[in-house]
Amino acid sequence: MSAIEKKFNALGVDHAPGQEIRQQAALAKSQLRGDVLPGCPVDFSHGDVGDTAFTPLPGALEHFVQGTARGQQAYTEYRGSADLRDDLAKKLAIFTGAPLTGTSEIIITPGTQGALFLAAAATITAGDQVAIATPDYFANRKIIAFLGAQAVPIRIDFLGRQNAAGIDLEQLQAAFKTGVRTFLFSNPNNPTGVVYSPAEVGEIARLANRYGATVIVDQLYARLLYAGQAYTHLRATEIDPDHVLTIMGPSKTESLSGYRVGAAFGAPKLIERMEKLQAIVSLRAAGYCQAVLRAWFAEPAGWMQNRIEQHAAIRDDLLRVLRQVPGLAVRTPEAGSYLFPCLPQLDLTLHQFVLALRQQAAVTVTAGTEFDPHATDAIRLNFSQNRSASTQAAERIAQMIERYRR
Repeated sequence: MSAIEKKFNALGVDHAPGQEIRQQAALAKSQLRGDVLPGCPVDFSHGDVGDTAFTPLPGALEHFVQGTARGQQAYTEYRGSADLRDDLAKKLAIFTGAPLTGTSEIIITPGTQGALFLAAAATITAGDQVAIATPDYFANRKIIAFLGAQAVPIRIDFLGRQNAAGIDLEQLQAAFKTGVRTFLFSNPNNPTGVVYSPAEVGEIARLANRYGATVIVDQLYARLLYAGQAYTHLRATEIDPDHVLTIMGPSKTESLSGYRVGAAFGAPKLIERMEKLQAIVSLRAAGYCQAVLRAWFAEPAGWMQNRIEQHAAIRDDLLRVLRQVPGLAVRTPEAGSYLFPCLPQLDLTLHQFVLALRQQAAVTVTAGTEFDPHATDAIRLNFSQNRSASTQAAERIAQMIERYRR
């Protein structure tokens, strides 16, 4: 296999969220144990932004339409519209608890996915070793491999710890001691929904300062925190501001994923590198779509609280169903819209079970191995769905586990 083939094989999408339709392998007939279960299809691989679940943030469409009417909106600076960045700087400084300058410390990107790639490419080069939390967002290790670097996994004991993510800080320090100079993680964590404790975030900052490491933190779900949950923004700690980048956007909590806009903010030298790369990759985030960011952090009074409460109700319904399954382990998410249940032993492999769920139960989930190669007993569910339909789907998952229990 050529070097270029290996590079792109690392980006495999067959089992990635949203790509399940490409999985055409069929189960052997000898493995099938029963008829198709009745129920409407539910796709837990991504959130439902249709009329039956979570509609986009009010005002977003109006800002988009207004954006198309502004002649200068189509061709903004590569890092995004200057007035929008100034507006975001004020909002994000208040939200994160640390000052922010729109001119030099923010870039608007084609979604937070775009921000993640640009941020990684601005800090990582071929031959580097890069620490990543595991389990964590599926694209992290793929991007690192594509850039020619080596991922150094840092374990999260998400089932064994309470009131903390459970990150192995000794393992992170050991990685820094051996020369790792970049750490990439999500907080709240995708796929488990755990939130790093103030002590954990503070120690990450202390270690980064001690070893001169750059930290990239994906805070996509930092606004969807459940009742009573504390949250510490990394950039509001004593971490060296020249060594931290934060990624956020309105695609998930605010259901604006279709507009493909996100933001990265932090160290000016890294933002400048990201702009140079964005200029040759995509030029800029879509100009008209940038305008929807005016609706971000400007939602009607009570809107965000209502959205959080709706997600909490769905979360709790699913947990009640899944915790009745003997041998299944799942932690209560403290934020976000993900469950990451670890399954009991089954007669099928993980990918066979994922396929069986879709074929026999009309339920689409994402294999846990997308988030950690060793998570061969886990599945991820995005429960930003219709409440009744998702609860019924969870009941079918429970039935399928019993059908294929070893």
